[in-house]
Amino acid sequence: MPLYVLDNNLWFPPITEALHDGLLAIGGDLSVERLLLAYRKGIFPWFDGDVPMWWSPDPRFVLFPNELRVSKSMKALLKRSAFEFTINKAFAQVIRACKEKEREGQDGTWITDDVEAAYVQLHKLGYAHSAEVWLNGELAGGLYGVRLNNMFFGESMFSHVSNASKYAFIKYVHQLISEGVQLIDCQVHTEHLETLGARMIERREFMEYVKGLKKNQL
Repeated sequence: MPLYVLDNNLWFPPITEALHDGLLAIGGDLSVERLLLAYRKGIFPWFDGDVPMWWSPDPRFVLFPNELRVSKSMKALLKRSAFEFTINKAFAQVIRACKEKEREGQDGTWITDDVEAAYVQLHKLGYAHSAEVWLNGELAGGLYGVRLNNMFFGESMFSHVSNASKYAFIKYVHQLISEGVQLIDCQVHTEHLETLGARMIERREFMEYVKGLKKNQL
């Protein structure tokens, strides 16, 4: 299949045209309009260098909120409120921490300066959200992503303290359940999220949820 190169026009090729690894297209920009269009088509950005790369893998790694798994050790931390939990208190700090966090097996980060600026703008417009946990008044861990109606598209998470990102994720999933979120997009497999209940589903099934998004949420 061909690899599509995007121009300044606002469009994406059909996701069925993605390569075997999920790569669909390169190029384009990170405008609010393009990012929102991407999520509504089951596509997400992931950089390699300075060029935007757009992905729609099959299968897709997701978490159904009611399948969240919480270990005994995490239940103990939650019971004693080991961290202070907040939502949208420090979005810029969270994405910066995700950007700067060194990750095993990765050389650098996909969160470029342009990505950081784009998602901060999405946050200001009410689309991107962060969940944070604090220890002794210091940011200990967190995550961010994009919320559209009954779906949350997770982008990245970090920990400065052991179990902090898990704590933030579990607390935020509970919050999303209370708000009626039906599916959390985790994009690609990680062992970290698999331990919390995330699993693979066919892209076709994933798109049934994406198609249910209300257009007026844009």
